[in-house]
Amino acid sequence: MGVALSAILAVPAQAGPLPWLPPPVNICGETGFDPVNRLPDPAAPPAPPAPVVPPSIDIPVWVPELTPVPIPDPPHDNTRVAQVPLPSDPCRNPCPEVRDTPEPEPENTHETTSTGSATGSGTGSATPLPRIRIKPEIEPIPIPVPGGEGEPAQEAPAPLVRPIERGPLAAPVVPAKVESVRLVEQVTGHGSANRTDMRWQVDGTDLGLFWETEPGKVAMVFGDTFGEGWAYGGAGADTADWRSNVLAYSTDTDLSDGITIDSMVQDSPCHAAELLGSRKIKNWETTTIPTSGFALGKRQFLSYMSVNHWSKIPGMWLTNYGGLAYSDDGGQTWTKDQHARWENMFGLGQFQVAAMVPHGDYVYMFGTPNGRIGMIGLARVRKNDVLNKTAYQYWVDGSWAPAAQNSATPLVHGTASELSVRFDEESQQWQMVYLDSIASQIVLRTASQPQGAWTSTVPLVSTEMYPKGYGGFIHPWSTAQDLYFTISAWDSYNVYLMHARLNPPR
Repeated sequence: MGVALSAILAVPAQAGPLPWLPPPVNICGETGFDPVNRLPDPAAPPAPPAPVVPPSIDIPVWVPELTPVPIPDPPHDNTRVAQVPLPSDPCRNPCPEVRDTPEPEPENTHETTSTGSATGSGTGSATPLPRIRIKPEIEPIPIPVPGGEGEPAQEAPAPLVRPIERGPLAAPVVPAKVESVRLVEQVTGHGSANRTDMRWQVDGTDLGLFWETEPGKVAMVFGDTFGEGWAYGGAGADTADWRSNVLAYSTDTDLSDGITIDSMVQDSPCHAAELLGSRKIKNWETTTIPTSGFALGKRQFLSYMSVNHWSKIPGMWLTNYGGLAYSDDGGQTWTKDQHARWENMFGLGQFQVAAMVPHGDYVYMFGTPNGRIGMIGLARVRKNDVLNKTAYQYWVDGSWAPAAQNSATPLVHGTASELSVRFDEESQQWQMVYLDSIASQIVLRTASQPQGAWTSTVPLVSTEMYPKGYGGFIHPWSTAQDLYFTISAWDSYNVYLMHARLNPPR
């Protein structure tokens, strides 16, 4: 893929900085983002000392603002255009009318110059006091008001309550051993081999979760996405071409050198479309984030969470509900099912962030509450009833029980977030990867049955080595020996492909 990211890490993943390396550069000479915690460039001049006293201190002041919200939700814009063939020259701008071709980057993009002393005249003058600034923070108070015509009402499925069935634990399996973990490449953003910034106006994005849409083809869906105007430092602002979610396709079967994106769902040339609309109103519906995808026949499904607002506490948020959407045109347009929703009453809903996996006669739903400090619950439903919430059975104390979503027995001890789960046909074992915020690790567990018993955690990635890293979404073409998964890094706010070499028990 042409991006020079090849740090091979011993496992368990060590903490602390690695030796300095130049940042990744793609085949076009564009510099990407290195998510690894590294020592400073020894050739760079020393940075000026940080001021003992900051020049200014901002004091946030909460300012309530009544915000009218027309209801019902307006219909989502499903304008779509076909993917034109990408240029044979990967460095050629496919849409110069959409975005200017960037100027060539200088050879040493990390050379810094000093513009003078940061400590004043050096005559012993007193340090000036910081300026105190009041920073108003608008806090919307949504007020529902009558709006225009919304989406057509959907008929609710007939209630279908399945009886209680035994679901005992299977014998535990031997945990896999991890020989090495390798950062393969930067998948998205400026400097990536896919050049998503120039081809689809995807400068900053996260998640990158997969499912196989048909034999030989995978979909890759991303979360909040920002285009031109996005700046390094996390999620952007709504002025930077904000889309709540976008979708890519790949037929790349050789993941050892990265993953090639063939196309993205677009609403105009070289512009990735928003799949699931959101109101983008804080304290009502800030965004809609995909959490997993799967296919049943020719119908594609997405589980997603409707986010009410992000918390000021890192890694926490409040959802309105977790829901299901489906597509009957290969993922080009999507319909949110109005009845397949797990409401988040009082912020205690269990299945707000779901990972759904078809297997045998069932679709299994692994779920956590909103935020990153919840525990994992499990449900299942027959494939024909996946949109009928009343037909779900929840794993409770060794049985599959109906209508017990918030009583689901935790699968494992400890907290988990952003689950990814697959069944490996070769080993006949389930693989689960998730972020353990308490341990500051992205970890792996395995089991012979979805309800367990699951193994203890096996560390894959340390968030001390990959600062502010999260995710861990498994590529469906992984094997028992080669686990490919994506992570995101908050500051660079882009997606990276990882490879773990496993030594599964015989």
